[in-house]
Amino acid sequence: MPDLVICEDVDECGERLCGNNTRCFNTHGSFFCQCLRGYRENNGSGATSAPAIQGTAPPPTAPDTAKVTEVLTRDIDECREANDKKGDLCGVKGTCQNTNGSYWCMCSKGYTNYGNQRTTCSELDCDSFSGDGRPTPSLGGLADILFMMRNSCLALSDPSAAAEGNADGDVLLKRLFEGTEAILSPGPVGSSEDVSRLLGVVEDAIMLIGPRLKDGRTKTSTNETDVEIAVQRGTTPPVGPIHLTNENATLDTDWTTAAGMGAYPGFALAALLSYKNLESSVNRSFEKLTGHEKEGVNPSFQISSRVVSVVVSNPSTQNLSRHVNITLRHLQDNKESAQLSYVCAYWNESGAWSTDGCYQLCSNATHTVCSCKHLSSFAVLMALYDMEHTFGLQVVTKIGLAVSLVCLVLCILTFKFCRSIQGTRTTIHLHLCICLFVADLIFLAGISETKPVGGCRFVAAMLHYFFLGVFTWMLLEGVQLYRMVVLVFNASIRPLYLFLTGYGAPLLIVVISAIIRPEGYGTDKYCWLSQDGLIWSFYGPVCFIIILNVIFFIVTVWRLAQKFTSLNPDLSKLHKIRAFTVTAIAQMCILGLMWVFGAFLFQEGTTVEAYIFTILNSLQGALVFLMHCLLSKQVRDEYAHFLSCVCTPQKKRYSDLSTTNPSSSQSQGSRSGPHTGESQI
Repeated sequence: MPDLVICEDVDECGERLCGNNTRCFNTHGSFFCQCLRGYRENNGSGATSAPAIQGTAPPPTAPDTAKVTEVLTRDIDECREANDKKGDLCGVKGTCQNTNGSYWCMCSKGYTNYGNQRTTCSELDCDSFSGDGRPTPSLGGLADILFMMRNSCLALSDPSAAAEGNADGDVLLKRLFEGTEAILSPGPVGSSEDVSRLLGVVEDAIMLIGPRLKDGRTKTSTNETDVEIAVQRGTTPPVGPIHLTNENATLDTDWTTAAGMGAYPGFALAALLSYKNLESSVNRSFEKLTGHEKEGVNPSFQISSRVVSVVVSNPSTQNLSRHVNITLRHLQDNKESAQLSYVCAYWNESGAWSTDGCYQLCSNATHTVCSCKHLSSFAVLMALYDMEHTFGLQVVTKIGLAVSLVCLVLCILTFKFCRSIQGTRTTIHLHLCICLFVADLIFLAGISETKPVGGCRFVAAMLHYFFLGVFTWMLLEGVQLYRMVVLVFNASIRPLYLFLTGYGAPLLIVVISAIIRPEGYGTDKYCWLSQDGLIWSFYGPVCFIIILNVIFFIVTVWRLAQKFTSLNPDLSKLHKIRAFTVTAIAQMCILGLMWVFGAFLFQEGTTVEAYIFTILNSLQGALVFLMHCLLSKQVRDEYAHFLSCVCTPQKKRYSDLSTTNPSSSQSQGSRSGPHTGESQI
């Protein structure tokens, strides 16, 4: 039996049978040749076969090895063929130059193909990194970023323009975020305009740097930022999903959205940038947020996530063909409820938060998914509704203020018509109560009437003026007590000086504040002063007055103690001044304590603080009436005399009048003479 012959395939490709600019493919029992990209077969008759595209053309039928000869190739002139077909390989401002097996695109000045010589030339906007038509940047370090990026942009357009701009994309990206960290690390950014400028410059820089990155995916992180950039290059636009993520956010979109439907520049880019500490700089500017009322309650807003920017190479990002989904991690874990909801918002060009084109897709305690039809910088806002306690606070406020207003009316009538207590100190109390009455009346009627804006600003300005007036008259009381103890003669203050100080000083402060920052009067929640600096035009004078009064009261008590220990003290006078001082100190504590809680309330304080503020504010008039009227023996005597006149029968009063002898009349006249408590002092 003959031996079996085992045959094995011969690898003909090892014999270099196909010639130059070709690639040999071995097959079972044969082989075939394929032209490299940029070449086609030259059969000598002038006819040429279609060029094979590497990796995409199906293998042709393997030729008979006996008939194989070397394949002759010739270069494809892509520039000429594109021109014959009226194609545009290099763009309007690009010049196509054929090379052996390929071609180059030479871009005109102002255009670039980002170093990829077989890509369409794209226009550069280097002016976006200059100050042309924009305010001079006030952020320290932003000018350095602008200078670096402008040099880089000019170098792409004209390599001889700036040597520094020739740095590759990875180096530029590192420098960009080092500069961004230098800007953000000192603390919050000052104004909304500065925030908008910073966000815009960083986004423009990523658009310029991204196409020059070496890798398809690039991640970098600093103490202030996290960024991931994805880039795809090729002769045709990429397709498929995009998923970018970091610790605080996730982006889900697709390459068709990222590239856009316009002219394809040879690359597509998508970037997700998260700012780690920028939320404190943008926790304001909620004026544009409307339509979020719930059961008649306007919410207060605060930032509930990191600020995230999304950048794509698509030049038309204001109206995308498909929604982009952004998942944002909450700063604190809270579930939505009747008192809390999450709002997807973006930072618009005017430097304020807006919700146009964005909506909440879903949300849980830790994350919110936002779906947006345009791209910008995004964040999740937390809308807080005081649903549970609004009714209770309103009831307490209305009842308490009604009682307070009645008590203040009694105080005003008492100080105006009670002859036995007339004097400088009574005049001060009278106008203090007038200011407090008007302030409480405006507070009751208009503190929550935030619409229209002009009316709300007027209410805020009036509250500012009259509450400052209350504290100014309280300061005058401290000055008067000091003069009564220190000065023996001429202890009173002239009425003209009282009125100029009591009403003129608050007016001056309000006028200056309204000129400097008129938009600071009125907020989304209250008709009061905004928390972005203007509030200190109230708290500043109040703190100054309280400190001065504390000094006056300390000196007064000290001098009183000295007089009590003197050899011949006027005890009645000293006891009276001591009583005046105690009531003045108690009055200062009540008013001052109210605004301590008021400061916390208007800065999103707790419900307990809101109730304490409301109770103290509502009972001020009652407490003033108690201290200055009911606890004063002279006033109580006047009340008793008045009530006796009202309640005594008419007939008895006539009989008493007819039987009154001259001596008793004279005695009564002496008792009702012009001697007052303060004049005796």
